[in-house]
Amino acid sequence: MTIHLLTLFPKMFRGPFAESIIKRAQEKGLVEIKIHNLRDWAIDKRGTVDDRPYGGGAGMVLRVEPIYNALHNLTGNSLTRNRKTILLTPRGKTFNQKKARQLAKLDEIILICGHYEGFDERIRKFVDEEISLGNFVLTGGEIPAMAITDTIVRLLPGVLKKEKATTFESFSSGLKKLSPQLLTLNFGLLTEYPQYTRPEEFRGLKVPKILLSGNHQKILEWQKRKIKNKK
Repeated sequence: MTIHLLTLFPKMFRGPFAESIIKRAQEKGLVEIKIHNLRDWAIDKRGTVDDRPYGGGAGMVLRVEPIYNALHNLTGNSLTRNRKTILLTPRGKTFNQKKARQLAKLDEIILICGHYEGFDERIRKFVDEEISLGNFVLTGGEIPAMAITDTIVRLLPGVLKKEKATTFESFSSGLKKLSPQLLTLNFGLLTEYPQYTRPEEFRGLKVPKILLSGNHQKILEWQKRKIKNKK
């Protein structure tokens, strides 16, 4: 299996993936973990990957182009179709052991780590699914990516010793008897409204006109409706 991690902070992954089970799995050739700096696909020489949100708001939003270009580069020459591109976002389905077992059957996984105030909404058009680790605030998607990677790697054939694997599978089976609330691994970010930044149009995908109107009252009402519709 190959796991790609798209991040603005690649150094964050050095410690967790250079120790213990994940380190041994890589040394055995059971998994290949590739960490990619999103700034390698920045829109200019300054390394710009974010911009101010249309319609106003605090913070910066990750632009669509760097992530699109990164995905195109990573998948363009790949022969495998047994692959998932996953956006780590508070809107996603909550990660659990069942999802980990499904992902462990893939040949290739791309995990996109968010930062700042979130992603340009159009990025969602280029991913297969969205995953969250729960309803609380983290600085970015790097820590969720570490947790998901660790959980998946443990399930790969040959990673754990036989006795440990047996114990783990027994534990997983026992989890099914618990309530759904206890089955959830609660890590992630809080749900929010869709956000967009420049460019105004990308491959036919346009920023909603309301965000370009300058009418802050209507923009606020639109944001509230979007939050309500996602609950």
